[in-house]
Amino acid sequence: MYDWAEFRHFLYLLKILELGGLHRAAEVLHTSQPNLSVQARQFQDHAEIKLFSKERNGRIVPTETGYAFISLAPLVLDVRDEVIDALIAIDRGGIDNIRLGCSPLVDQGLFRDLCALHREILPRCNVRPSHEDTVQLTQEVVSGNLDAALVTLPVNHTDLQVEVLRQDRLVVCLRKDDPIAEKAAIDMADLQNKLAVLYHPLRHPDAHQRLLEMLGQEGVKVEEFSRASHPTEMQMLVKEGYGFALIREGTPLDDELTTRRLIGVDWTVDIAAIFNRQNHPKTVPVLVRKLRKKIQHSAKPSGPKKPPASVRPQAEVDRDKRQTGFQFPPIREA
Repeated sequence: MYDWAEFRHFLYLLKILELGGLHRAAEVLHTSQPNLSVQARQFQDHAEIKLFSKERNGRIVPTETGYAFISLAPLVLDVRDEVIDALIAIDRGGIDNIRLGCSPLVDQGLFRDLCALHREILPRCNVRPSHEDTVQLTQEVVSGNLDAALVTLPVNHTDLQVEVLRQDRLVVCLRKDDPIAEKAAIDMADLQNKLAVLYHPLRHPDAHQRLLEMLGQEGVKVEEFSRASHPTEMQMLVKEGYGFALIREGTPLDDELTTRRLIGVDWTVDIAAIFNRQNHPKTVPVLVRKLRKKIQHSAKPSGPKKPPASVRPQAEVDRDKRQTGFQFPPIREA
């Protein structure tokens, strides 16, 4: 679609805009000023955009689009560098194994996609999967025992690159025969003394603390609760009548269970890829980009569609209008 756009356009225009002039940019890039002028005009003409204006003294002033270009163009150049780094590493035989981890709270389909995409990049490379909790995975990636992992946020470590991939809504999991399941959506007040099945706090302490804080802000206190070490255990405890749980929307459910959205909030489980900033196989950044592209390409609204407002109870329509967003803050870099 944009075959006319070349990497030199982004490099040349970025320097022109950053340095505020064709002459200074030409000196830094070791090319001629007329060449820069031609390249800049070609790009803007093809894209039908204006990136800068030129004052009488020759100074370049970026337009609003130009400032956006300054922010976005490095992404294009980063991809180029990442791809070339990966190709060089592959050609030199430096990647024989890739060790990838996944937290139990992550959609396992994403992890299968991650492993499959690396096989697509490098078919002869051995993929070594690991399944651990977020805390363990974080330590393993920092220490170099794992090359990358899919985890749920928050994650905080200065040595890690954190790339948010997807945000899945948190919903209430309850028995189908529970009277509250007759509601189309659940009020926060319905959780009081009912939300009693949680993922074990020690398996992701930061996420547990954040969840309690959010519940507290909505007036819900959780004092006594059953602890589960895996999402399937959470469903088992709910099924056996120990209380409600909060789970990721789209999680495969036991036949006796159902889920309902919460009224007034839009909390999410944020799934991210993490890898060591300094010490990682050169295929990892490209792998994460490919997974993000696959997610974006296949993104579909999760959960059943709501019926038209004309056939829904007016009280439910009014409640939906009052909903406000609230989620785990996405942390792109720790």
